[in-house]
Amino acid sequence: MTDRPDAPIRILIVDDHPMLREGVAAVIEMQDDMAIVGEAGDAAEAVRAYRELTPDITLMDLRMPGGSGVTAIKAIRGEHPAARIIVLTTYSGDAQALQALKAGAAGYLLKSSLRRDLLDAIRSVHAGQRHLQPEVATDIALHAIDDALTGREIDVLQLIATGNANKQIARKLDVSEDTVKAHIKSIFAKLYVNDRTHAVTKAAKRGIIDL
Repeated sequence: MTDRPDAPIRILIVDDHPMLREGVAAVIEMQDDMAIVGEAGDAAEAVRAYRELTPDITLMDLRMPGGSGVTAIKAIRGEHPAARIIVLTTYSGDAQALQALKAGAAGYLLKSSLRRDLLDAIRSVHAGQRHLQPEVATDIALHAIDDALTGREIDVLQLIATGNANKQIARKLDVSEDTVKAHIKSIFAKLYVNDRTHAVTKAAKRGIIDL
């Protein structure tokens, strides 16, 4: 990390889409106070690149092959607790945002707003602040007092999402069918839904499960 106050903000871009990395780099390279020092295309490469480059700011995608951005954030912050990481994602779900923030991200930015908010986010996080888009913060606040799904309930919901019937879920999780039904009843209550399709749709939108 840079120590000189007049030195440019050194930035590492992590995303599995080269065109996205090029687009972000094009915006940043026009700024006198910023410089791209490296790029990475997956979680493992991100950890190695951070270790070698120790950038001031890392821009991190969440969904990449070979490991999630959250996994990379945890690994980087485990080695470098002062690392400043901004998530860049297409997913606004509150559950996913909370997961990233708890892992150590200092910012959460939707890719749809990069041109509007990217530079401000980089500068504010570099200055030691957090940057969370209003719509994401609103979603987090709306669900802050909701009962969270347990790990087993998420497993059940993920299996429902891939088309498994209760009997198949019971067999795959090595539990009784009555236990599966009890989990589903709890899932419906926590998500405020009445059927399996709505449960899957709402959980995916919030980032609780992957489709």
